[in-house]
Amino acid sequence: MDTIEDLTEKAWQAVDPAELLELTARMVDIPSPSGEEAELAGFLGEFMNAQGLEGDVQAIQPGQANAVGRYAGAGSGTHLMLYAPIDTAFAGRAEEDSPWIDLEARPDQVAKATVRDGVVQGLGAHNPKGHGACALMAAVALARAQIPLSGHLTVALCAGGMPTNGRPGRPEARRIGHGVGCAHLLEQGGRPDCAVVAKPGGVSYEEVGVSWFRVRVKGVLGYAGTRHVVKHRNPILDAAKVVEELEAWFKDYTHANTSGLVAPQGSIGCIRAGWPNKPTFIPEACDILIDLRVSPRTDIADVRRQFQGGIEAIAERHPDMVLEWDMLLGVPGSHTDPDHPVIRSTIRGWEYATGEAYSPQTGGSGATEANVLRQWGVPTARVGMTPPPRKLDFSGQFSMGEAHVESMKALTRTLIYTALDLCHPDGTKVQEDEG
Repeated sequence: MDTIEDLTEKAWQAVDPAELLELTARMVDIPSPSGEEAELAGFLGEFMNAQGLEGDVQAIQPGQANAVGRYAGAGSGTHLMLYAPIDTAFAGRAEEDSPWIDLEARPDQVAKATVRDGVVQGLGAHNPKGHGACALMAAVALARAQIPLSGHLTVALCAGGMPTNGRPGRPEARRIGHGVGCAHLLEQGGRPDCAVVAKPGGVSYEEVGVSWFRVRVKGVLGYAGTRHVVKHRNPILDAAKVVEELEAWFKDYTHANTSGLVAPQGSIGCIRAGWPNKPTFIPEACDILIDLRVSPRTDIADVRRQFQGGIEAIAERHPDMVLEWDMLLGVPGSHTDPDHPVIRSTIRGWEYATGEAYSPQTGGSGATEANVLRQWGVPTARVGMTPPPRKLDFSGQFSMGEAHVESMKALTRTLIYTALDLCHPDGTKVQEDEG
């Protein structure tokens, strides 16, 4: 009788590692910023059908769609979903990203792939598209090898995974991110027994949520020509002090909320004030936009109270300032029991593919649609590519745009093993373990 390891190798032999790079490159070459994923989803749906999966393109709203493929089994065992988003955090276009990203100096942020020395480079090549390619090729490998499953295997490559609201030129109220594609999939009857999210990092069973806040620093409407003779208070200058105060408070917040695998961070990502076309005039207000990560053991309401306490302490130290604040977004963190079969199987798969003993990574502050899946009651593991075997062009910087074939091979084999361990007749059965 073949073991899970034997079957993993049989499936892996059905995949050429060059296909991982080629598929990732083709995905990079189809721009898919949040809200504009339909073209990429269409390509992926066709690819799935051509590779032996039951592929489908699931429309969400104009311009936005998921690609969903299924390798059907007998239906008596576990239904596992391999999940990855397909949208990129940035557009890769000067009219939207410049000057905040120097696209000429950052080929890893442009939606045009280059493949060289086993590395694919381009916008989203590592996260999320390289991870999505690994999830898809794991399912394709099982279909090509024609390994029978007792349960079903779904690969879901979904839109709207990035932490974003409406983009420039679009209504701000338009819901295009924060897991909108994942939620749509689940709502439309796509709920599995358990899931594995392919996103950066080692095997994890919990992650932070996301909250956004706006602090408005008030001032007095003014004019450069009269600031010396009329009432004057520039809110931009006061906002600079608030920024420094918040940066110091973030450390206290992280310390107070660190536990398990997470160390929730805070960050200031945007400051808005005044009129770029007429800087002569001093605005009445300056807004500071903040992302504050949420522990799975901290309620959103408690995060709000903690932030309120931080702002009140700043106001007490600067009684001459006028500060207003509001919460703009709240997505809870989430947790899956580390003894659940999907976690144990993913760990076994990771250990098999890497040859290393598993050790939980702590200090995490990244969020994914694992939060959406867990909110729907789906036990979920998260696993990503291993570190590249050598330093890449943008190693040590925030990139998401470089993927090494060796890292992709390890993740794909991890996912194949995990799928077999959960869905093969001789593997783990989630329903029996839970019952």
